[in-house]
Formats: sequence, C-alpha cells, structure tokens
Amino acid sequence: MKGLSTLCYIERDGKYLMLHRTVKEKDVNKDKWIGVGGHFEKNESPEECLLREVKEETGYILTSYQYRGIVTFVSGNGVTEYMSLFTADGFLGEQAECDEGELEWVDIDKVENLNIWEGDKIFLRLLRKRKEFFSLKLVYDGKDGLISASLDGKPIEL
Repeated sequence: MKGLSTLCYIERDGKYLMLHRTVKEKDVNKDKWIGVGGHFEKNESPEECLLREVKEETGYILTSYQYRGIVTFVSGNGVTEYMSLFTADGFLGEQAECDEGELEWVDIDKVENLNIWEGDKIFLRLLRKRKEFFSLKLVYDGKDGLISASLDGKPIEL
C-alpha cells in the first residue's frame, strides 16, 4: 500500500510547533511527537494538502512556507509513504485545539529529546543544516527500528 502525505515544522522564536499524538488508539504515530500535516485528499497538490492540514490541526493559516524535501518511508510491514516535508515561518490566526493530540511549542534544540522516530532525527538535522531540496529514504523493520537510510540516492550511516 502507498500513501501521500505532508509534514510541516512551523517555526516561531526558535521553537517548532510539535504535535504529541495521543488520541487515536490505532495510530502508527501513537505517543510520538511529530510536526503537523496529514494525508492528501483527491486531486490535492502538496501545497494544498499542507495548507488544509495545518489549518485543520492548528487553526493557523500559513503565510510563509517552503517545500524542503521528499521523504520515502518504507514501514517494513507493506506500507510505503511519500511525505512532502515543509517548514513554515509565517502564519495568521489563533491556535486551536487539535483532535489528534496536544500541540506544544518546543525549543528546536530539544526536539530530538522527545519521543520521535529515529528517521525524523535525520530529516530534522537536514532541515537545520541544508537549504537545498533533498530526497531521504528511510527503511524500518515493521516496528520502531530504522534499518537503513539514503540521502539523495546514496546510503548514509545510521
């Protein structure tokens, strides 16, 4: 099975808006901290999906964002997800309650200390160090174990 999704790290004052996924019992991200985003609806572009999902999950309307990379997640249990990765630094509106968990502004330097996926640590570092668009492939063992990664088609050390 294949899926298309977006993920966005909204930045303000040296912090990212993080979502602690605590609500859905059968959530692949249960108890993990992630950015905000979600799955494409029919005929949506990555940008349209991003804007809709951010509004639904946070209440914010993005005014400044950048498409930073594509992340291919191979779950190890038959699911491959192609995730469009964005950062944003401009938005309007008031933060709303999220029906998928709790939203919290977290110091960018402390995000890696949260309960996040191992592969997320790789692309979070890339977001901080690289300005150019990247392609990252992450292969998992069917659970939480990251078994391989490649950046722009070349294997990288874990």
